[in-house]
Amino acid sequence: MGRPTNTDERREQIVLGLQQVMAERGYEKATIAAIAEAAGLTAGLVHYHFGSKHEILLCLIERLAESWRARAAAAEGRSPRERLAGLIDAWLALGEGASPGAVASWVALGAEAVQQPEIRQLYAAVASEATESLESAVSAVLRAEGRTTRHGRAIAAGLMAAVQGYLQLGVATSGVVPRGTAAATLKTMAFGALDAQGRRA
Repeated sequence: MGRPTNTDERREQIVLGLQQVMAERGYEKATIAAIAEAAGLTAGLVHYHFGSKHEILLCLIERLAESWRARAAAAEGRSPRERLAGLIDAWLALGEGASPGAVASWVALGAEAVQQPEIRQLYAAVASEATESLESAVSAVLRAEGRTTRHGRAIAAGLMAAVQGYLQLGVATSGVVPRGTAAATLKTMAFGALDAQGRRA
């Protein structure tokens, strides 16, 4: 793969600038001037590389999705239960490459998705992709253990909802979730739900 061009590097700076401002102030207050300042560039350069703030936002959503996919890919090749645990860790942004700013901007995106249909569509696509990945991992555990997969989708949806709740609480509050407990608690919940599924006839 070739070295990124100056244009690619500038666009990446700008997208990261939006991520930083969104993490601190939300999307509405992420003006072009604020994005430029966070990126260490002029507002003119931001306008040169992107037609609008909305266009930057679309690139940020895809960047966050790619980051999650890369983290999730690290769970491949493990045992079924280890893979499911790895996907939970990937969403909770634990371990190497963790980015609190990315988590905070994802939470801010969720708030924007409620009000903006185009953002809602992209946000929902990433959330659906992640839920399907969780469903695949849940079903793999159930099949490997000879359990019914009938409720696999519901379990995966419940896990995704819990992950999003943990992210929201982590960003919006301080001390509600005891530090370092989210992943362990969520895995206990996940495996408890799996163990409750009956054996296949």
